Amino acid sequence: MPIQPSTLYALTWFAHIARHRSFTKAATEMEVTRAALSQHLKGLEQQLNVRLINRTTRDMSLTEEGQRLLDVLQPALASIEQAIAELGEASEEPSGLIRMNSSRIAARLLIEPHMGKFLARYPKLRLELVMNDGFSNIVADGMDAGIRLGASLDEHMVAVPITPPIEMAVVGSPAYFEKYGVPETPADLIKHNCLAYRFTSSSTIDRWSFTSPDDASNTIVFEPKGNAIFNDDENMLNAAVQGVGLIKYLDICVRKHLDDGRLVRVLAPWCRPFPGFYLYVPSRAQMPAKIRALMDFLIEQREQIEM
Repeated sequence: MPIQPSTLYALTWFAHIARHRSFTKAATEMEVTRAALSQHLKGLEQQLNVRLINRTTRDMSLTEEGQRLLDVLQPALASIEQAIAELGEASEEPSGLIRMNSSRIAARLLIEPHMGKFLARYPKLRLELVMNDGFSNIVADGMDAGIRLGASLDEHMVAVPITPPIEMAVVGSPAYFEKYGVPETPADLIKHNCLAYRFTSSSTIDRWSFTSPDDASNTIVFEPKGNAIFNDDENMLNAAVQGVGLIKYLDICVRKHLDDGRLVRVLAPWCRPFPGFYLYVPSRAQMPAKIRALMDFLIEQREQIEM
């Protein structure tokens, strides 16, 4: 038969009385009256049908049964007190394991370059990255947090932006454009070798969407049909740098390649910004210090991206 909550409560009071060998000292520590302690002890003895403490008006001593019970209770209560203390510390100092779900692109862009800095700042933390390019229910999957593009998030999800708004960028190498020319409109892409990306979660080809710079309601959807298909963004990017063909990719992922001239962007007016990557968590209520630390760190990195 499971122990009733009232019994656990009474056992705790008994342990305090036995430890102090005094109703008065125990009552002072627990901020209750001496009479209340005495009544709870009497009720516990009646429930267990055994005398736990011999007491007179001046003295008290544990019975053999009382001592045996105290010997069991003391380490158990100490373990509980330690666990509660550690929970309190966890709410103040980031510690423990963070299980985070992320797309491969987000992990490569936002987590991997800064992981060393983050873990060095919080040495009591451990980070487990679970890669999943499909949307994940972090609660059902036992995750503490996830990273996804804002457009794919449920409206009820608690989320904060960790990148500025993003644009898709059509890019190719200077050598490619020198050989095949520069497309002026999305319709010109039919003449170009457009490299495709296949989603691993759905096995579908990522279509290229464009919005007219003169009419936001005019959207053009183009299915790339080049001589290569990828399911890894890094391989696709390397192919573009080598001059194999054109790709359509997140602008923040190709920024350094544009800055150093290895890639050139085209059709920029046809690519409108959309919500970037967000960190999403189950709830703001009683947010653990480890999740708050992760959130603050990624927001700090966002500010670096915006600079």
